[in-house]
Amino acid sequence: MLLSLAIVLLVGLAAGAVFQKLHLPKIIGMLATGIIVSPYVLDLLDPKLLGISSELRQIALIIILVKAGLSLDLSDLKKVGRPAVLMSFLPACFEIAGYVCFAPLLLGINRTEAAVMGAVLSAVSPAVVVPRMVKLIEEKRGTKKSIPQMILAGASCDDVFVIVLFSTFVTMAQGGEASAAGLLNIPVSIVLGVLLGAAAGAVLYLLFETAFRRGSKIRNSTKSVIILGTAFLLMSVETLAKPYVAVSGLLAVVAMACVIKLRSAGTVSGRLSQKFGKLWIAAEAMLFVLVGAAVDVRYTVEAGASALAMIFLALAFRAVGVFICMLGTKLDRRERLFCVIAYLPKATVQAAIGSMPLSLGLPCGKLVLSVAVLAILITAPLGAIGIDFTCKRLLNDDSAE
Repeated sequence: MLLSLAIVLLVGLAAGAVFQKLHLPKIIGMLATGIIVSPYVLDLLDPKLLGISSELRQIALIIILVKAGLSLDLSDLKKVGRPAVLMSFLPACFEIAGYVCFAPLLLGINRTEAAVMGAVLSAVSPAVVVPRMVKLIEEKRGTKKSIPQMILAGASCDDVFVIVLFSTFVTMAQGGEASAAGLLNIPVSIVLGVLLGAAAGAVLYLLFETAFRRGSKIRNSTKSVIILGTAFLLMSVETLAKPYVAVSGLLAVVAMACVIKLRSAGTVSGRLSQKFGKLWIAAEAMLFVLVGAAVDVRYTVEAGASALAMIFLALAFRAVGVFICMLGTKLDRRERLFCVIAYLPKATVQAAIGSMPLSLGLPCGKLVLSVAVLAILITAPLGAIGIDFTCKRLLNDDSAE
């Protein structure tokens, strides 16, 4: 396993650096590394590492979400309000509607199977979007109108919404009926996640503050470890509570970090953010190489031109949903276009649940996986390149004001 970890980190970072030199997002190099060393191509990774791949990807995602929370200014987020809420579900609804309308015509599946496919494909990738929005917040680009904050918040909630819909549609595809209680899990999950995270953040702040007042100063490195351990605990609560009540672990992690930033002095939260930024260097390579390793490229050939057309048609539906979210805001056309581009990438959720319909024995399973793989290979690089290349052209530099 150690050799596999060495390959993931060293080759992943090297490939990322090469792509960065070519003025392309480094995640493309990392994804390509994962695909090449995966069991479906060169098969260089230890099966033991692949067995815990989903947990390692989750750890990496937690690290960037904590950094996001420590960078997020809640007062700025309040300015956006309604659009941030709409961004958490409306673009996904439009994209699912696109699959329901056109997948039966293009791919020969029924409406319920099209809804399952739409739920798998409609989630935006926080792994691609969140680090880029954090970077824009730190560079103060578009922050005056809270654009990166809005996208960051929307992307964090979007996954919760889509995964609940996915479980509902899968039940319907297996011959069951959708229940109102299942859909009620969406707002319950979001509210409980925020409350749980806020409570955890308040407890950690009191712990750090009490230790400081008593002369037992806790080092920032130790604080980072405590925060990370608490974040793991919050994600575990989601799993433990699942049979009884829905709780969003991802939102709990972001909320915890937001409360710590809100209550702490600016220098303290700034140093903590830097610590998690350093952790992200290794976590980013781990995340995207392992996402690439989960992609079975053999399915891309089977997907065909119809699947490609379906993906771009659904993205057009998604773009309409994003534009509707922006109605009534002060954002100009350039800024609205950036929001559309930032909401394109697919990767994390598709890699996690793309194979589930196939493992559950649904007739559409193989096709869903094929389209999910194709969507990752197209939209993750497309979205990353789009964000990196357009942010300076479409967003204002607020640091100069």
